[in-house]
Amino acid sequence: MIILFAPSEGKREGGKCLPLNRESLIFPDLFSKRLEVIAQYEKVVHGGSDEELFELFGIKDPKEYIRYKQGFSSVPTMKAIERYDGVAYDYLGYTQLSTKVQEYIDRDVIIFSNLFGPLRAGDCIPDYKLKQGSSIGSFVPDKHYKECFTAVLDEMIGDQEILDLRAGFYDKFYMPKTKPTTLKFLKEGKVVSHWAKAYRGIVLREAAQHSIASIQELLALNIEGLILHEIAETKKKKEIVYTIV
Repeated sequence: MIILFAPSEGKREGGKCLPLNRESLIFPDLFSKRLEVIAQYEKVVHGGSDEELFELFGIKDPKEYIRYKQGFSSVPTMKAIERYDGVAYDYLGYTQLSTKVQEYIDRDVIIFSNLFGPLRAGDCIPDYKLKQGSSIGSFVPDKHYKECFTAVLDEMIGDQEILDLRAGFYDKFYMPKTKPTTLKFLKEGKVVSHWAKAYRGIVLREAAQHSIASIQELLALNIEGLILHEIAETKKKKEIVYTIV
């Protein structure tokens, strides 16, 4: 089973791995396609006006821009699953998990970066800032990655089941050929957003801790705080609906 996951706006600084290179990321034969996006990004980062940088970073204070003005060819990297620092990642708690559980995540989780495209969770990336949904000048990263990486993702996934824990926005980067399973979370009968992020992290943690290999195994899990409400199926996806208790 392959698990699709979203990145986060927040990032941890630093890193101890080598600077970004062709072997850093999944699909090394398509590294040049990532470089096309990186070149557009660095062009704005190093030559853009404060207004253009605000559009890129979503940060108002120009003093904070300096963190993101270092070239990727020289700065250290860290695993994508450790670099991201949002709600879902906090509840996943990757660094507190056993080596075996971390290996499951590193191998079977694909994260869709706004800047770097599809990554294995264990791929190493530098620190960066790109506001969700932001174009890079006139360049549209999600369209580029969908066009360039859909075929190789479909080939890699094959007939494996897909648990899609991404927010709907990331369909712009990749729509699986195989019907995915998604999750919805209800609280007092209403769909929630903040808690959805938290529980996506919790579900990923539980799946990894139990080495889940299928959707059926996921459904058999008793996840604290969640009760299975229903399973809805359409032509495009299967949706597991949980109630938060």
